Amino acid sequence: MERPLWAPWRMEFIAGDKPAGCIFCDFPAAPSVDDRKNLIVHRAEHAFVILNRYPYNSGHLMVVPRRHGADLDALPPAEWAGLQELLRKTAAVLRATHRPDGLNVGMNLGRAGGAGIVDHLHWHLVPRWSGDNNFMPVLADIRVMVDHLDTTWVKIRAGFGAGP
Repeated sequence: MERPLWAPWRMEFIAGDKPAGCIFCDFPAAPSVDDRKNLIVHRAEHAFVILNRYPYNSGHLMVVPRRHGADLDALPPAEWAGLQELLRKTAAVLRATHRPDGLNVGMNLGRAGGAGIVDHLHWHLVPRWSGDNNFMPVLADIRVMVDHLDTTWVKIRAGFGAGP
């Protein structure tokens, strides 16, 4: 029995219109009532936490400084400290809400470094489970997400102590 494998969200990312400006500046500037639409799960003084719309795994989050820029050296010490604390808190929330076996935490600097949004720093936190790198990404360039983004948004929001 032959069944096609498809991931229509990938084509949206590849061929879709790219928004003008910087989503990492525009989304937190929008009213908090838009947080669900914009996938923001938590706001802090110097940064915010957002779901990746095109995740590598269910629960893929990004911690993003509010300050626009691509240079780590441009972050003042207080903002750097706040970001690192939020990164630690976000990892704890992911462990509590998704129960992964591990996490990938990192950032891609510059286009050659793999950054999709080059001009605004952001850290990725990707929950990992033993055996999650199954045959789908290898054979079909498809990842299987076990939760819808909206379900994941509600779960992680609750992990930060906020309601829907």
